[in-house]
Amino acid sequence: MLALSSMRPGANPRRYFDEKTHAEMVASLKLRGMLQPILLRPDPTEDGAYQIVAGGRRHRAALEAFGADGVVPVRILAMTDNEALEAAIDENDIRDDASETEQADAAVRILSACQGDRAEAARRLAWSPAKLDRRLALANLAEPVKIALDQRQIKVGHAELLAAVPGDKQAKALETITTAGLDVAKTRELLMRVTQSLAAATFDKTECLTCPFNSGSQRALFETHVDDGHCTNPGCYQLKAEAASVGKDLPVRGDQLAPASIPATAPAGRGQAAAPAPAAAKPAPSPAAPQPTVTAKTLAAKTMTIRDAAWRVALVKAVEGDPDIGRAFEATLRDTWKVDATFLGRFGKDELKFIARECGLIAHMGEKAFAKLLEAKIPDIIAGMLNAKGFRWDGRLPSAMTLDGNYGAPPTAAALAYKD
Repeated sequence: MLALSSMRPGANPRRYFDEKTHAEMVASLKLRGMLQPILLRPDPTEDGAYQIVAGGRRHRAALEAFGADGVVPVRILAMTDNEALEAAIDENDIRDDASETEQADAAVRILSACQGDRAEAARRLAWSPAKLDRRLALANLAEPVKIALDQRQIKVGHAELLAAVPGDKQAKALETITTAGLDVAKTRELLMRVTQSLAAATFDKTECLTCPFNSGSQRALFETHVDDGHCTNPGCYQLKAEAASVGKDLPVRGDQLAPASIPATAPAGRGQAAAPAPAAAKPAPSPAAPQPTVTAKTLAAKTMTIRDAAWRVALVKAVEGDPDIGRAFEATLRDTWKVDATFLGRFGKDELKFIARECGLIAHMGEKAFAKLLEAKIPDIIAGMLNAKGFRWDGRLPSAMTLDGNYGAPPTAAALAYKD
């Protein structure tokens, strides 16, 4: 038995609590007490406190029913961060289905813990690979859309359609849907009007085959999607189209212009036979327009997509055959790139914690100090990570930036001395 005041929120990925269900649980606790113990683990950041692993809804209802000094049955287990997260996800799935957005957030956390191994993430979650892919795709939803789905202001079909739209466009689209009361079918029609046909595209579509904004990719993930063969990212489509048009519309030289069409005969006067038209005067040749010079740069602009894809494939094959090549590229990357706000800004709190741990920042700051930093808003967390006193990010390659998916530690002092 343990006082509710000793319990802290844990890794439970719940985002939304139904108020009606909550009220029913409060009434049940007042009548019968808590029959099912709350699962806890010792809080790694606070002595004498415990983190909730499973039972967040019961804890929330018990606080209202009994107050912070109320005592309830608990079960305490020693668990790692990942074990606690997986247990919390399993508890939600089994006892009261988690919302789609909660599952999406959980999928991102588990995938990060598995260092991007989707098969292992699906195994840990006890999901099919297809379900994992669908939930990861829903993780692309903007926060207002996630909230709207949690509160059932929109349906899953709406969310699936919006997940295929660039993040900076989703909030505006959501406002249109909710203000106009559009159903899923009407929303689909609306999005169809702003997509671009890939069949009509004049640029190379190699990258489009695996792009998440290709409606073909969306069809493989979602039940609700726009028609096949459409791009739902008009900004990217336009950039590719403009790049493909470089050098396409070359000016025609003046002496190659066809003469204007002239009638075969001149108009006849009244009562006169038509006379042959006078020969058209040959137009004076205009100055020849300068032809653009063909260079390696102009050719590269037209083959950018193919070039980059080919180099990526060649690099991967070379690295597989000779690990020294991979190490050489990573050594070059250390000289030209460093963890910065743009990189860290792509991730959520759990992912930032993962990066901080594998790069040695948590060991440098200490568990308690970093846990305190993690309570702040994400921009403040990033600023704290980048400006941690006495810690240098130079030469550190998070696993997400390495070819083999393993953390790249900074070079040793001896290696740096040898390089100099």
